[in-house]
Amino acid sequence: MYRGRVDRIGDTRCVDHSAALIETIAIGLVAAFIGGVIATRLRLPTIVGYLLAGVAVGPFTPGLVADSGTAQQLAELGVILLMFGVGIHFSVPDLLAVRGTAIPGAIGQIAVATGLGVGLGYALGWGMAGGLVLGLAVSVASTIVLLRALEARDELESPQGRVAVGWLIVEDLFTVVVLVLLPTVAPILLGQGGQASDVVGGVVLAAVKLVAFAALMLVVGVRVVPRLLTWVQGTGSRELFTLSVLAVAIGIAVAAYAAFGVSFALGAFLAGVVLNESEVSHQAAEDALPMRDAFAVLFFVSVGMLLDPAYLVANPGAVLLITLLVVVAKSVAAFVIVVLLRGPLRTALTVAAALSQVGEFSFILATLGLSLALIPEEAFQLVVAAALISITLNPVLFRLVAPAEAWIRARPSVLRVVDGARSGGAEAA
Repeated sequence: MYRGRVDRIGDTRCVDHSAALIETIAIGLVAAFIGGVIATRLRLPTIVGYLLAGVAVGPFTPGLVADSGTAQQLAELGVILLMFGVGIHFSVPDLLAVRGTAIPGAIGQIAVATGLGVGLGYALGWGMAGGLVLGLAVSVASTIVLLRALEARDELESPQGRVAVGWLIVEDLFTVVVLVLLPTVAPILLGQGGQASDVVGGVVLAAVKLVAFAALMLVVGVRVVPRLLTWVQGTGSRELFTLSVLAVAIGIAVAAYAAFGVSFALGAFLAGVVLNESEVSHQAAEDALPMRDAFAVLFFVSVGMLLDPAYLVANPGAVLLITLLVVVAKSVAAFVIVVLLRGPLRTALTVAAALSQVGEFSFILATLGLSLALIPEEAFQLVVAAALISITLNPVLFRLVAPAEAWIRARPSVLRVVDGARSGGAEAA
């Protein structure tokens, strides 16, 4: 049984505590740069390089080690800016345009992947709580990885690209809700919930706080924040405008956490949504992009620092199972669901490739589950391992989309099965 070496997470050899912040940023960025260059040369996603850079400077490998505690704080900033960017690019009209496939498809795929995760958690002896968090963590894919893959293939504005992006937006929204509710339902999942009415009351309270914060942002924030940024833009100072964007993103996230008990991620997301339809949204996104990318890099490095390579070596069976769940089972489920929803063959294959990986939200969910004692350290190791392997394989799966479509179309018997499933799904609908 893997015992983990959690005691080494706080290991800060080679780091001077009086300069921990500067040294951690320097070590993280330099290691990420080297990892990113190597990944690019190998035609792999740069995120793979950032994760491996984190492994290299983490407490589980010899040599230079960054301060993991400081790295986690920097990672929080990365999450805030990532979610702020997702909110700015969130478009209700774009989502509604593909709602017939994206909404039921994402819900169905999340249900399938979560169910498989629960089964794997039980098989590994983690019980219902551990399996549920594991399943939820691997059920959602990385929006960053998808967007970069679609941009590289010039398919971001294609019909299949729009469906894939809409699908992941639904997953992102679902994850935000889970992040809000999970701390409330954690006691009952651990068998410490007491009366069911207490848990229900906690869920209702969390929902009320969420609705109250969302209403405040969408009623007051949508009037105040865009006007504030428009006024700042009118000063002609690009520096002041960039500062105002960062102040809004981070300030609202922290205020949401302090006043409403809402996660940093949700606060930042709604701050981005508030700016989405304003005249300054494009410039806000453009100005926040460099800072977002820099802290996102540190976020992935900090996650890599938590991966213990010894766990991968000691538990090849568990790593193989989680990889098959993410890369194969999720893809097959997505393909079947799109076909049953009468989606085109190219769309079904593209969505299948898009869903064959896990990323930033998976880490956030797993980290929350670990902090709530819902999952053991081994489960977090599995999620990080699944992310590293699946993101590495994702470009390969995208390159197989066109050949797979040609293969299916060249075989009438296979094509009849796909068309038959599409017709059956239409009749059921």
